Amino acid sequence: MKVIDQFKNKKVLVLGLAKSGESAARLLDKLGAIVTVNDGKPFEENPAAQSLLEDGIKVVTGGHPLELLDEDFALMVKNPGIPYSNTMIEKALAKGIPVLTEVELAYLISDAPIIGITGSNGKTTTTTMIGEVLTAAGQRGLLSGNIGYPASQVAQTATAKDTLVMELSSFQLMGVQEFHPEIAVITNLMPTHIDYHGSFEEYVAAKWNIQNKMTAADFLVLNFNQDLAKDLATKTEATVVPFSTKEKVDGAYLENGLLYFRGEVVMAASEIGVPGSHNVENALATIAVAKLRGVDNQIIKETLSAFGGVKHRLQFVDEIKGVKFYNDSKSTNILATQKALSGFDNSKVILIAGGLDRGNEFDELVPDITGLKKMVILGQSAERVKRAAEKAGVTYVDATDIADA
Repeated sequence: MKVIDQFKNKKVLVLGLAKSGESAARLLDKLGAIVTVNDGKPFEENPAAQSLLEDGIKVVTGGHPLELLDEDFALMVKNPGIPYSNTMIEKALAKGIPVLTEVELAYLISDAPIIGITGSNGKTTTTTMIGEVLTAAGQRGLLSGNIGYPASQVAQTATAKDTLVMELSSFQLMGVQEFHPEIAVITNLMPTHIDYHGSFEEYVAAKWNIQNKMTAADFLVLNFNQDLAKDLATKTEATVVPFSTKEKVDGAYLENGLLYFRGEVVMAASEIGVPGSHNVENALATIAVAKLRGVDNQIIKETLSAFGGVKHRLQFVDEIKGVKFYNDSKSTNILATQKALSGFDNSKVILIAGGLDRGNEFDELVPDITGLKKMVILGQSAERVKRAAEKAGVTYVDATDIADA
């Protein structure tokens, strides 16, 4: 861990706990900051706040009092899930207080080089693939960030021989200033989290923060299946390394069932350990990163062939009486569902679908669900999903919840 003194004796407000907030508070305290933690959960129901208080860190719980900002804070570190429309954040910004997320702290203290992965779909799978390939190659890929391990915690023990492999959400990337990965990956960009960002353009702008400090010595891995990515490639100082399943590119690509990197065969697409066209894209992004880090093709092939998926992401669960069960509950948008179905013969698939109603119509899904053996439909969006099923000519049954399904 790098020893830095820029926070020493500075008053810092940590807004929101959970794993990342607690980790940030403890790190800042270790770096000599005067830390105050503010969390909405009542103190008696807040084990993290209780633990921090026991360790001598000031906590304010049970609400977000605006008068707290009357103190002379030099910095606010916010939980990424708290929107910038929060009144505490609005007041902090109005007072000229910088507002960061804990991934910025991780960057500032990390001895390890950083690979950052963001995008709408495939972030967690690609992050995990990259981590496993690098570890197999002796570069120890340490997973952190949005994948569930606070980056500021993992960075404290990472050495220069390790690689910090960080999954980064748009929420986290809105709060970075100096963050500078050596390699960044944007898996794809789709209209998601618009309720948080206000527009697709603002969402893309947040994702694009990943490359703000990158130079020509750094590598930006982009999905050239998307015209948007090709356009963005002209707007960065980083060296762009594309991947594509649709065309031959100067990077990683699919051709005649084989995965290449700059003209060299790495492995067959059929050898990837998880199904689906989206996982071919994830594997190509991983191959691009691995080759940029000098990993041998055989190590890449062996690792991706043995890859069993990530929990809730087209994860093979079990086979019962000849029926294979896959958990893909993280497919919370149309594109993710389309990609998941692309790996199977529809005539053999029973799809359980539904969930929260985000106002989407599912007409776009009709070609992808046509020919399904059956659908089981549940949740708030059930009526919308049923309309798509009827247009596709798919029979369906209702379920009250997952257990019933």
